Amino acid sequence: MEAIKKIVVIGPESTGKSELAASLAAHYATVWCPEYARAYLEENGSAYTYEDLLLIAQGQLIIEDDFLQDAKNGLYFIDTNMYVMKVWCEFVFGECHPFILNEIAAREYDYYLLCDTDLEWEEDELREYPDPAIRRRLFEIYADILKQQSVPWSVVSGMGESRTATAIAAIDQFLLNH
Repeated sequence: MEAIKKIVVIGPESTGKSELAASLAAHYATVWCPEYARAYLEENGSAYTYEDLLLIAQGQLIIEDDFLQDAKNGLYFIDTNMYVMKVWCEFVFGECHPFILNEIAAREYDYYLLCDTDLEWEEDELREYPDPAIRRRLFEIYADILKQQSVPWSVVSGMGESRTATAIAAIDQFLLNH
């Protein structure tokens, strides 16, 4: 079986992660894993607890493993991973579940795309942080995490097709080098 390169799309809420992951999967003719948190919160309500975040993390890993089975052309795109769960736990509750930290250490990914906050915030019932300063602070938290680990990564910015084109160029460069 061909080795699958796992590319994770992360960043603050309302930065186009899901749309980007779907567009990249379509471009490279493969699959992408959606963010489990949205389905969980739509089903269980938006008033979540610290324990809910553990259940969301566990659910994210289950669907991540499930969708991986359908990956094609050597690539698999993942909208959100345990880094997002870590930031969410720590930002909201000031601590992170050991399970999430253990999964960060155990799971391997090949490349990260960090979505910039240059997109206008879109309100929906599950989003919490419309303030641009908070969104930027969250972006910097993600950037600091990525700087402290060894997997290559790029920032993705721009609007619409330009954002997708920036991500494709970064991925193509990564694939050339790896």
